[in-house]
Amino acid sequence: MKTDSTILAKAVLAAVIAVGLVVLYGCQKAESAKEVSTGDQTVYQSPEQTECPVTGGPVNQNIYTVYKGKKVYFCCEGCKKAFERHPEKYIDKLPQFAQ
Repeated sequence: MKTDSTILAKAVLAAVIAVGLVVLYGCQKAESAKEVSTGDQTVYQSPEQTECPVTGGPVNQNIYTVYKGKKVYFCCEGCKKAFERHPEKYIDKLPQFAQ
């Protein structure tokens, strides 16, 4: 029995470490976004957004979505998906939507 509990404890520890690594390193760091507009439609982006609204990390200018006519940048695709599911949850963290 002691061997089984030792194996279980090691498996749980490995899982906790793996989850921690995904949380810490799952989002890629990149330089801040500076692009103002792009494409055929008019899209406005505040140069002030330098932090991902989901994690608070630096944004990657290649990862963004357009929400209410404004670009919103993210640090990784996972954060983009989280924002797209519940955008109003993160609006207060975005300078381009400040009133």
